[in-house]
Amino acid sequence: MKIDPVTFEVDVSAGTHPIYVWEAPVRVWHWAMAIAMAVMIVTGFLIGAPLTANIGDTWSTYDFGYVRLAHFVAGIVFTGLFVYRLYWAAVGNRYARMIFLPPLWSFKWWKGVFSQVAYYLFMKKTAPEYAGHNPLAQLAMFAMFVLGSFLIIITGLALYAQAWGWDTGWMTYFGWVFTLFGDAQAVRTVHHALMYVFILFSIAHIYMSFREDVMGGATTLSSMSTGLRMFKGH
Repeated sequence: MKIDPVTFEVDVSAGTHPIYVWEAPVRVWHWAMAIAMAVMIVTGFLIGAPLTANIGDTWSTYDFGYVRLAHFVAGIVFTGLFVYRLYWAAVGNRYARMIFLPPLWSFKWWKGVFSQVAYYLFMKKTAPEYAGHNPLAQLAMFAMFVLGSFLIIITGLALYAQAWGWDTGWMTYFGWVFTLFGDAQAVRTVHHALMYVFILFSIAHIYMSFREDVMGGATTLSSMSTGLRMFKGH
C-alpha cells in the first residue's frame, strides 16, 4: 500500500490494509483531553456569565467557588495533557506529529485542504483517503487546537497568577503575559474568546468525524478506540 510521505494520502488503487495510526497514549490523551475541555468550557461559561448572584454568607453559598475550583483543576489537567502530548509527538510514531507539524510548504497538501472543503460542502462526491488526519483536519487541529491551546494555557495561568498578587511566584512566571497583551482585561478577553474557538472546533470535529465515518471511505470514530484506520470496500 502506497502512502504519500508528506500528505499521508493513501493510494487505494494499489490495495489497502488496516493501518495502526493512533498509538494507545494518543488515544488515551484524546479522550482525557476531551473531558478536560468539556469541564473547562462549561465552568468557563458560568464564570463569564454566572446563573445567580451570590446572596448570603460566603461560607454557606460556596457554589461559585466550586465552579471556579473545577475550572482551575480542569485547566491544570489540560495543561499537563498538552505538555504530555508534546512529549509524545517527539517519541511517538509519525502520525503523532501530524497536528504539530503540518506541511504548510506543500502545494499538494494545500490542494488537499481545498479538496476537503469542497467535499464537506457537498460540492464533491468523493475525496482522497488519508492514513492519518486529512489536510483540512490537520490544518484545523494545528490552527485552532494546538495554537489555541497554547494561548488559552498561558492566558489562563496568567489570570490564575493575578489572583495570587503581583508579589508572588506565580506572577514571576506569568506576569509577562499581561505585558504582552497590554493589560489584564485584554488577557481576560482573549481567554474568554478562545472558549468560543474551542466550542466551534469541537462542533466541527464531532460533525466531521461522524460524517466521515458514515460517508467516507475509511473508519474515523473507531480508529480513536482501536488505533486502526480501516478502509471500506478495499
